[in-house]
This record gives sequence, structure tokens and C-alpha cells, in this order.
Amino acid sequence: QLAAALPAGTGVLSMQNGISNAAVAAQAGAGLVVLPGMVPYNVAELGPGAYHRGTAGRLVAQRHDVLDGWPPVFEAAGVPLDLVDDARPIQWGKLLLNLNNPVNALSGLPLRAELMERGYRRCFAALMEEALGVLARAGIAPAQVAALPPGKLLKVLRLPSPVFRIVAARMLKIDAKARSSMADDLTLGRRTEVDALCGEVVRLAQAHGMQAPRNAKMVQLLDVWPRKPEQLSPARMSEALGL
Repeated sequence: QLAAALPAGTGVLSMQNGISNAAVAAQAGAGLVVLPGMVPYNVAELGPGAYHRGTAGRLVAQRHDVLDGWPPVFEAAGVPLDLVDDARPIQWGKLLLNLNNPVNALSGLPLRAELMERGYRRCFAALMEEALGVLARAGIAPAQVAALPPGKLLKVLRLPSPVFRIVAARMLKIDAKARSSMADDLTLGRRTEVDALCGEVVRLAQAHGMQAPRNAKMVQLLDVWPRKPEQLSPARMSEALGL
């Protein structure tokens, strides 16, 4: 639709979570300059036309001539945009954090409340640890997009909750209303983006002769939701992931 409506050479930012969306969009929109980007903050839809930004951060996009002159416009609009030469490490760094999205969606809780449950944090950490092993095999070094590098974040996530509350005070600066977009999708009975997150880890693992069973399990759990909606307790989710 964009290719039909826009002049050839128009820049289009693909700001979706995941890794492959810009490539898919480029195939669908021949003639457009599709560039990958990343949204670091949480946005929750509180109602029709009401969107709530619950965390902080700056937009990131792949540097290209079509974006020359645009950063000041984004800055003036209150959504600052940083341009980078290679967005792929940042996309993978964000994907690692997004592995909490299916955990949050299946918990039925707002993000902050879910992160205060150690059982859910252990599930998130298990998914991230599995993904880091796959990335290491693939020779991909994810960028640090959170306050802590991924390895240290794993240790923090597994801390007892009273200690986690202190050590991760910056991470917990999340609006009480914030939740993952995947949770919104479940509420509305829509297909989720789990295949672009956990599914991407599974495909990368397979491409390098590995398995990613925990991320594969999360894809399965989200895929059956429309037919069997069921929120999972920390214990049940941990059991499903083999923890």
C-alpha cells in the first residue's frame, strides 16, 4: 500500500520489534527505501486513541541519506531520533529485552508487577540466556540497550525480590500502567509478534545446528492462546519452560 501511494525512493522506517521486518517490508514495497529502527520505550494503549508512554529512551534508526535533516524534526516533536551505521546489533539487543514480552503477556500483569515476581523474572532470564547462547554461536554481539549488559542483567533478574528491588531500582522506573503490546494483542484476540521475537531465536538456532526449546515453547504457548486463553502463574510458566 505504501509503495502504491508514495514516490519511489521515499524513506520508510520499520520500527517494529524483531530483526527481519525491514527486509520483509522492502520486498513488499519495491522502490521504497525501508530502514530498520528501534523503539526503546514502552507504549500502552489505554483506550481508543489513547496511548501512554511508560518508560524513557530515544528512537534509533539506520543511517541513510533519506534521513538527512530529520533528527531535528523528531527532536522538536519530543521523540528524539539517533542514527547509527549498523542497526542490527541494536535490534538484537532490544530483542533480548523483548523476550520478556511473552512472559508479561501470559502473566496477565502490568510490567512492573510482573518484574517484581521472581518466578517470572527467572523465566525471562532463561529465555534470554538461551538466546545469548544462540547469538554467540552465530557470532552476533548484541548491543547494550538497557542499563546493564545482558550478562549482568541475567544475574540481576535471578536475585531474590527484596534485593532485586534495590539493585534494579532504575529498571523498575516503569509507570504502573505500562504493559507489553503483546498483552494488548492477547486481550484483543489478535495474533501476537511472538514469532518475530522468540521465533527469530529459534530460526537462528536452527540455522547454526542448535535448538532453542524454551523460546520454541513460548511461541507454542502464545500460538494456542486464541483457542485456549489461560494466564500462567510463575510456577506453571517455569514448569512449561523446564525450569
